Amino acid sequence: MNIKKLVNWKLFFILFIASILSVVAVLPYSLTLQGEALKTVDIPLPLLLLISMIQNSVMFALLIFFGLKLTKLTGLSLPILEGLIDNNKVKIKIKSIFKISAILGIGIGIVIILLDYLFTKVGVDLEGQVSFPLWQGFLASFYGGIGEEILLRLFMMTFIVWIFSKMKKSKDKIIKNNFIMWSSIIIAALLFGLGHLPATAVLTVLTPLVIFRALLLNGIGGVVFGWLYWKKGLESSMIAHFSADIILHVLFPLFLFL
Repeated sequence: MNIKKLVNWKLFFILFIASILSVVAVLPYSLTLQGEALKTVDIPLPLLLLISMIQNSVMFALLIFFGLKLTKLTGLSLPILEGLIDNNKVKIKIKSIFKISAILGIGIGIVIILLDYLFTKVGVDLEGQVSFPLWQGFLASFYGGIGEEILLRLFMMTFIVWIFSKMKKSKDKIIKNNFIMWSSIIIAALLFGLGHLPATAVLTVLTPLVIFRALLLNGIGGVVFGWLYWKKGLESSMIAHFSADIILHVLFPLFLFL
């Protein structure tokens, strides 16, 4: 077995380093969110953080490795990074990718804010439960844009696409099969929403309406991010996710403060 040919190792290490930096970036936000719960933990905080970093390092190494392996089988891609690594200018369309990704990300952030306002009108209000400094929200946005996209899109969505392709046994290119792609996007988006339930549970009791809120608000973003990954590449979904989080965790709280 030729280890060098298993995956694009340059791409692997770029994504791995980025994912670990995103984990470090979200730590202040996570510590603020779980402040009360951490008071009941007997393990010293430095040791707890060390264990968390080791776990995340192993997890992201595996997610990135298998995600990159599966992109070769499904046709999904990372056109900007692949183009930069291979010095292939044909693949690099940074301006066009950045523009649509940022616009859609900002739009998603605004839509989520509006929908969240409607939920407050029916009694689901999580705002004000925990107050986060703006700098923590800014740093946490990098985890959303990098860490969560590696988990939910590069690995999970790609894996689901691959599973569906095995079931359907289609001879056509997988990424041209709308049924497979949209099914995978929606499933990954729902998983994205479910993944936010633990954080939601810290803030309030998980009633059916609260769960629906988490699935809807996060699922909307997940569908758009998944579509961008499919059509524009992983970097596009990362930019959009980061842009949406900046709106939600930095600009909107700043607007309320002013």
